[in-house]
Amino acid sequence: MGTFHDPASRSLDPASFHAGPPEPIAGSSSVEPGKDVLSDVLRAIKLTGALFFRVDASSPWSVEVPEAGLFAHTILPRSRHVVSYHIITRGSGWISVGGGSPTEFAEGDILVIPQGDRYAMRGTRNERSGMTSEDSLDFFRAMAAGRLPFVVSEGGGGATLTKYVCGFLGCDAGPFNPLLGALPRLMRIARVTHPADDLLDRLIDMTLAEPPQPRAGAECIRLRLGELMFVEVIRRYLETLPPDQSGWLAALRDPAVGRAIAMLHDDPARDWSLEELAREAGVSRSVLAARFASLVGWAPMRYLVRWRMQLAARLLADGNTKVSAVGRDIGYESEAVFSRSFKRIAGVSPREWRDACRN
Repeated sequence: MGTFHDPASRSLDPASFHAGPPEPIAGSSSVEPGKDVLSDVLRAIKLTGALFFRVDASSPWSVEVPEAGLFAHTILPRSRHVVSYHIITRGSGWISVGGGSPTEFAEGDILVIPQGDRYAMRGTRNERSGMTSEDSLDFFRAMAAGRLPFVVSEGGGGATLTKYVCGFLGCDAGPFNPLLGALPRLMRIARVTHPADDLLDRLIDMTLAEPPQPRAGAECIRLRLGELMFVEVIRRYLETLPPDQSGWLAALRDPAVGRAIAMLHDDPARDWSLEELAREAGVSRSVLAARFASLVGWAPMRYLVRWRMQLAARLLADGNTKVSAVGRDIGYESEAVFSRSFKRIAGVSPREWRDACRN
């Protein structure tokens, strides 16, 4: 089963952080691991639909949304983080995130604000609404309580009309969410409108086809569709990353590093060593250490420890399993070693984490 030591404590050989192609070693395995790492992470961070509605905005219009931490507990009390996304179904406008420079968007675009930043959407580049953070919070309270219609009207009633779908998803940001860390503050994905079999296109059409009037199960359908659209947007974003991109998502595309990550996720409780991981990934020890750290930002064994703690956090939040049993499930025979590792990464002890989730 597991081991009583922390794999991150193993000493690693110094390696050159070059970015060339991986160097295969003789006798390496050619069998690809079957682990879908992105799905594995999405399950562990507990993606959950939070709120979903449509906005019809007439010129002049402007919407100010505060930091997600201010309204997350209102729209999804059990979520530690909220991701905002918008699907532009008609018209155009501008969006600025965290007070940064405005970015123009057009019909068909999908806008995602994954880091929980404050942001503003406007009909024109310099439009201002005069809304306060409290105004926005009042809106979210009313929407979450069911006091507002599914289709919300906004703006001054002018002839120029912009329509968009608003969605908010909850997830766990910690103790380790490699997906969130790999995403930019603003993701702008263009909707593909010509292929008949485009999945995102079909999901958006299904969402818009759901009638606005109340029906049994309507809220559940909208929220599940919102989750599916978010996952497809992430897959679309992954496909558009430039070849020289670094980060966790880019690492999944690297032949050696992607294989190593998949193996760590496939068997996180295994007593891995860098030598074993490199051999099964089909590269030398030094090449894997260098490429993994360059792309992911951590050495392989340190990544494994963080991923183990995310799995432990999920187990602690979801059940009544003893702390010692949770530690054994992720590879720690010693409860003391597990508890020290968990507190170092999560900031609290396993018992404190579980108590906070229950409360």
